[in-house]
Amino acid sequence: MAGSAQQIRDLLEAGETINMPGVYDALTARLASEAGFEVMFISGYSVSGSRLGLPDFGYLTQTEVADAARSVCSATALPVIVDADTGYGNPLSAMRTARLLAGAGGAGIFLEDQEWPKKCGHFAGKRVVPAGDWLAKLQAVLDLRAEGVDLFLVARTDARAAVSLDEAIDRAKAARDLGVDAIFVEAPEGIDDLERVAKEVEGVIRVANMIEGGRTPLLTPKELHDLGYDLIVTPLSAIFAAAKAVLAGHRALEEHYRS
Repeated sequence: MAGSAQQIRDLLEAGETINMPGVYDALTARLASEAGFEVMFISGYSVSGSRLGLPDFGYLTQTEVADAARSVCSATALPVIVDADTGYGNPLSAMRTARLLAGAGGAGIFLEDQEWPKKCGHFAGKRVVPAGDWLAKLQAVLDLRAEGVDLFLVARTDARAAVSLDEAIDRAKAARDLGVDAIFVEAPEGIDDLERVAKEVEGVIRVANMIEGGRTPLLTPKELHDLGYDLIVTPLSAIFAAAKAVLAGHRALEEHYRS
């Protein structure tokens, strides 16, 4: 079973900048471990793409994510943070999702404020629920700690694109004040956005999301650390690389047997 939430906290408290690769099955988990990463992330986009052959438009279910988490966590002793999307319903649903993912071996979750069906954070047309609805889900997951379900909780807001940067910052501050482990303002549109979030949302770990072709500029871990971000996720590099390699292999096979 994968490692604990406290292991992630200890790494961050020791001053490390954690770069989490996106994984989606046992093989990608083993390869990430072999490559030397310390924490990994189960990307909902990648699970939807690899299991369903569909984009990140809310097709994925709670049980499919939990099944992916069991597969990944059985293949590594490293801590695994899982993309829990919106929690798949109300605060009670979020609690059930958290219990399922903890039971599967997850050390943490991302929990976001989009309306369902959600979309990839870098797609257009996102909408967010009222802040109070999202905060109630976060509080529900935090309350599970009293029964021994301790997850590294990342509060993700998509309000930057759906409403405004001001709203995203206000939501991030409110989540911080609840006691989440980290805040994640999704899809900043430039270094100015990243700097402002880091300056205005103090006293909590901040997450940066590095997606090839996304809205946020691609920066190195050191550059992000210098901006105030010490938990970095690169969720799609593995599935993009795999898709490119498999397509090339299939084409080579087809050409070989056709010639």
